[in-house]
Amino acid sequence: MTRSLGTCYYPEHWPESQWAQDARAMADLGLRWVRIGEFAWSRLEPTPGTFDFTWLDRAIETLGNAGLQVVLGTPSAAPPRWMLARFPDMLAYDHEGRPRKFGSRRHYCFSHLGYRQAAAEMAARLAKRYAKNPHIGAWQVDNEYGCHDTTLSYSPAAQVGFRHWLRTRYGTNGGDITALNAAWGNVFWSMEYGDFEDIELPHLTVTQANPAHMLDFRLYTSDQVVAFNAAQVAAIRAHSRAPICHNYMGRITDFDHFKVGEDLDFASWDSYPLGFLEDRVGADAHHQRLYARQGDPDFQAFHHDLYRAVGRGRWWVMEQQPGPVNWAPYNPDPAPGMVRLWTWEAFAHGAEVVCYFRWRQAPMAQEQMHAGLLRPDSLPAPAYDEAAQVVAELKDLALTAQTAAQDNPPNTQAPVALVFDYKADAAWAIQPHGEGLSYFALIFETYVTLRRLGLSIDICPPTQQDFSGYKLILAPGMIEMPETLKKTLNQASTAGKSQVVIGPRSAARNAHLCIPLPLPPALPLARSQLDVRVARVESLRPDSPIAVQGGGNVRGYREVLEGNAPTVLSTVCGKGLAVREGNLTYLGAWLDYDGLRGLLTPLCHAQGLETMNLQGGMRVRDTGHERFWINYDTRAHVINGRTFAPVSVTRDDLCKTRKG
Repeated sequence: MTRSLGTCYYPEHWPESQWAQDARAMADLGLRWVRIGEFAWSRLEPTPGTFDFTWLDRAIETLGNAGLQVVLGTPSAAPPRWMLARFPDMLAYDHEGRPRKFGSRRHYCFSHLGYRQAAAEMAARLAKRYAKNPHIGAWQVDNEYGCHDTTLSYSPAAQVGFRHWLRTRYGTNGGDITALNAAWGNVFWSMEYGDFEDIELPHLTVTQANPAHMLDFRLYTSDQVVAFNAAQVAAIRAHSRAPICHNYMGRITDFDHFKVGEDLDFASWDSYPLGFLEDRVGADAHHQRLYARQGDPDFQAFHHDLYRAVGRGRWWVMEQQPGPVNWAPYNPDPAPGMVRLWTWEAFAHGAEVVCYFRWRQAPMAQEQMHAGLLRPDSLPAPAYDEAAQVVAELKDLALTAQTAAQDNPPNTQAPVALVFDYKADAAWAIQPHGEGLSYFALIFETYVTLRRLGLSIDICPPTQQDFSGYKLILAPGMIEMPETLKKTLNQASTAGKSQVVIGPRSAARNAHLCIPLPLPPALPLARSQLDVRVARVESLRPDSPIAVQGGGNVRGYREVLEGNAPTVLSTVCGKGLAVREGNLTYLGAWLDYDGLRGLLTPLCHAQGLETMNLQGGMRVRDTGHERFWINYDTRAHVINGRTFAPVSVTRDDLCKTRKG
């Protein structure tokens, strides 16, 4: 794995006389990659059926002649205005039934088959023209699926598509509505249907729609994203052998990224630490003030690990924030050194490439307040110098590795696995059971606890078939847990001797969001079941936590457990919170950091895992041959007599340390 840098560039935004100068400047800075084209449809096809690729030919040649490799994006995220005349019904509709109109981007509905075909045809034209171009190093399909709340669409096209999807899912010989009524429990409130054509989209109902109806609509919508992506991938692969990716976004969970990734060669995502802190982390005001210029210490790392899994080991940061953005509630300037820190943190988690968005700040339109590596007047912005510093450090690292006659091996398997399931996120969104409770928050807080213990983590899909080598495996909040995963985790806890922690709320529903019998979680052991049942559940007010023996609190959610499995964690009043048989633990509560640390620390020590109690924004990431110490704080930290400067990344060569 060779670590390298890139940027995002829009030749159509700048005079052609400026392209060669820009290309030379990128190469002189030490950038290797440049992404172009993902919003250029109106210039590629100005009017229906009239194509102009000649300007793109020259742009690619100019960039390539400077020594840059091009990531060419398909432009389907920004269909031109004339496309609406061709497909007046292609617009997405919001939850209130209003069309998402033209005038920005991402205004198409994933369910519209006509637009899906048009997008695939454009992808095919690009791939056929540039398949043999030596400057094309990779492809990007579309841009940021789901951004601006555009996954779930309540359009007429979605209505037609959903009914067809339901017929296929539940139907035999043209559709069996009886099977759907039974699966959804439609006898409740007289919701039974006589025909699939009677079923509408689950919105604008008097009160909450049937949870099973809502879940199937989310699963249907996810399948449309997968199909939309797959159509363009197939069109590209018919002509080109260059690897293909998509650039996902942070905390966009309303489609299954693992399924989209099955058709791609690698994953990428767009990292905006300061924007996300204000917009998506969910932190309180104190935390936001503390990290206003640095970003949350774990949010980027979580997504790095997630997209490493989505990309099956291969992933990039396609857009790295280089300065103030334009779209968050507040848009501060990054603290000095943060762009370098974010870049090295991505490399610490296995990124092959980090691309800065964008090369030059645009002087027009919606993103004119979004900083780049250059200012609008082409003078360097602060991030330019930090990128140059990373380039120099990468060169020094390469020379050191060459002198030591060692390669830079890819990341090795982490000791800890955390299962992440997009279907579970949908189920929690439909049935949170308490205000502010979400699957993502539960998973993220678990991840933060593991990171503060100094552990490196692999995020795994629910389809994982082998957990060999993991010392600790966690699967919290997975509302529907397929029997195959239960058996896989059981195998890991017995034959694999891993410590496995399941819950809270795992295996609490069947595939249609109904409570199963026997009562959950029904977890297998080697010869029997873990003797625990969830008798009832409660959601807690934010101001009413429950104290845990040994420290910490239950907050948000608690289950009342029955059964004979030995209790290993209780409230201070003696109510059981977690039970264990062998290496399999069921946790029936949402614990805060101190409570979860108290549960996990002994398990780690039993497995020979060294733990820490990292404070503030200090974090550690091991790759197998390197250790990165990352300090998000604006103050120094001292660990074991060693001082780590504010806003810094320190790399230790573990191979050298072990030899020494």
